[in-house]
Amino acid sequence: MCGIFGVISSSPVLEDELSILVKHAQQRGRDSSGLVTFIDDVYQIYRADYPITRLLKEVRPQSSNLVLGHSRLITNGLGDNQPVERDGVVVLHNGIVVNDEAIWPQIGKERKLQVDTEVIAGIASAYLESERELADLPAHLLGLCRGVVACALILPKLGKLCLFSNNGSLYVGRKNGATLFASERHPLAVIGCEEIVQARDAVFIDIPASQGAPKISDRNERKTDLIPALSLSGSEEKLLEYRRYEGRRCNKCVLTETMPFIKFDAEGVCNYCRNYKPRNKPRPKEELFKLVEPYRRAHGDDCLVPFSGGRDSCYGLHLIVKELKMKPITYTYDWGMVTDLGRRNISRMSAELGVENIIVADDIALKRQNIAKNLSAWLKSPHLGMLSVLTAGDKHFFRHIETVKKQTGIGLNLWGVNPLEVTHFKAGFLGVPPDFEEERVYSHGAMKQLRYQYLRFKAMLESPGYFNSSLWDTLSGEYYRSFAEKTDYFHIFDYWRWDEKQINQTLDAYEWERAPDTTTTWRIGDGTAAFYNYVYYTVAGFTEHDTFRSNQIREGDLTREEALELVMEENAPRYPNLKWYLDVLGMDFKEAISVVNAIPKLY
Repeated sequence: MCGIFGVISSSPVLEDELSILVKHAQQRGRDSSGLVTFIDDVYQIYRADYPITRLLKEVRPQSSNLVLGHSRLITNGLGDNQPVERDGVVVLHNGIVVNDEAIWPQIGKERKLQVDTEVIAGIASAYLESERELADLPAHLLGLCRGVVACALILPKLGKLCLFSNNGSLYVGRKNGATLFASERHPLAVIGCEEIVQARDAVFIDIPASQGAPKISDRNERKTDLIPALSLSGSEEKLLEYRRYEGRRCNKCVLTETMPFIKFDAEGVCNYCRNYKPRNKPRPKEELFKLVEPYRRAHGDDCLVPFSGGRDSCYGLHLIVKELKMKPITYTYDWGMVTDLGRRNISRMSAELGVENIIVADDIALKRQNIAKNLSAWLKSPHLGMLSVLTAGDKHFFRHIETVKKQTGIGLNLWGVNPLEVTHFKAGFLGVPPDFEEERVYSHGAMKQLRYQYLRFKAMLESPGYFNSSLWDTLSGEYYRSFAEKTDYFHIFDYWRWDEKQINQTLDAYEWERAPDTTTTWRIGDGTAAFYNYVYYTVAGFTEHDTFRSNQIREGDLTREEALELVMEENAPRYPNLKWYLDVLGMDFKEAISVVNAIPKLY
């Protein structure tokens, strides 16, 4: 996934316009970059493992009449970078081809690279060798590929550039005789382009023809890969503890006596059950249809959908498109802990539903450094109430959605938040009692936050390592999460009942990908969940799965016996995910797990 852009002109490109395209593309990912230029009758490809803004300063392609490029959020592929060149075909690609392995045997070509984008060049090469009509190439390519393909296909020998997309994440505009394109409409509008169109249908553009092979310059400086190869070890896996919880549980739900602030009455029923108010009781759908009616547009998109690629946001998107009949743009914030599985599901659902996906990617390397600093501080003084600091970096999600609203001009946002995913215990281990009156999973309130911050500050004093350079990132993100007022937003599951069986069946029809190391479909695209759940279970004998299944019992969706069987499976350690998490943070697996295992147990 990345931002792609380009300028094709009869005169040298303008630096200001190119700068706008480059900076906006970098908003979608800065892990690596690439440029294509045409100077002295030769196509030149530049590839770097650092941000596009730096590459642009080094290359200074302003003397070229053609500048195409990308700024990449690294997904599939460990070291291969774009633009991809193969058999005289050059590709700039935003998205993920989720079935690339299955395509290679079909086209009779041998794979040479790890990156999924290579298969697009392979398909184009095989197609051109068969001497079929060039105009039909985009449809042929999209017929083979699953997942998002928003693509600039450069054919130097034919003197053609082809732009096309199967989800709308590609726009083309014109200004003063030049043709410009970008992954989003906003930068083209800022430049002042006219006739901006969404390249859902293929757009062919004449470019200079060249029979010679493109010259390629690779500039690699990164010492560690952002997606390290997953090297699993049997001896490491044996370090993971998993013993059955044998302590007291509530007689109605499955909550354990180690749950913060839990109390049992004479019948053995916990106060969480006694104070529970049904959450999964949707209001009439007709109410939501009336609420969104003023936002509908005859032309163009009419709502934003926060989109993680997880189970609930994917099903919510399905309901918004298929049932509510809205025309959404999805918004994804990638802070470095979205796994490739999550990204593939984002690509899969966006393509299948034909929905544009706007990505705001943070500085992944920096974000992971912040997490590593906080995890190091935590390991020196383990405290269950401080585990939430490991996920504090994702709260800028709430800040950037306001940016996307301004850039798209869309005010309405529709959320697919599961009403049963309430985890009071995470703050409870810090000393914050449960708020049984809370009606929203995401609520804001000054007093609640100030109390939480005070208790957390006291816990941070036990390990001074928490006072590091990540602190401002943490606090500012939590401000937008908890204090900033949210407007023009509604929750889909306030009007559609959350039904796990129906959701899983619906997503299976989209071939939504599940994790190979767990039976649950919850949080499987989140790189952090396996670690904190391992800690919670090892020390306290329960995880967020216990609280979720307990809510299902209270709603009448599960029996207690069914829930007990499920949590036994779901609480098992997820070694591959744990390994990935610690590897990308540069943490030693044995040292980290040994610290967790040595924490005094609460049961």
